[in-house]
Amino acid sequence: MKKLTILAIIMMALSACSVPTKLINSATYKKVSVSAPIAAVFADLEVSETKITYYMMPNKSIANGGYDNVVNSAVREALLANGDADVLVGLETQVKYDSDGTIESITVSGYPARYCNFRNVGDDYLKNMTPASEEKGVLPFGKLKLGK
Repeated sequence: MKKLTILAIIMMALSACSVPTKLINSATYKKVSVSAPIAAVFADLEVSETKITYYMMPNKSIANGGYDNVVNSAVREALLANGDADVLVGLETQVKYDSDGTIESITVSGYPARYCNFRNVGDDYLKNMTPASEEKGVLPFGKLKLGK
């Protein structure tokens, strides 16, 4: 009888307690502050008037990267070969595939362009813009005359 009572007490003790599997140290957690938003930057785009065409036979490592990798590599090579522009505007691609479905060659064409005249949101050209409300003849709140 004593064995049964001791066994019952041990079973109740084990079922009532749970052993924590992971100890959390509250000192390791730090309050994370939110950083300031990134300000927008405006830029103009100077587009060349001459259209360029570039033919490339991608090597195996580029072709194994997939269609997007082949197009990006061809555009990069086209821009480097034609004056090191920043972007190819009006991109046209022609891809030739092998019988097994791998890319054999690619031809990209477009107009090379460069970014220029970088400026912040608070620059003068934005300060000189008239709000749409003034263009329609509606006065902004600061110019309203209340009363007689």
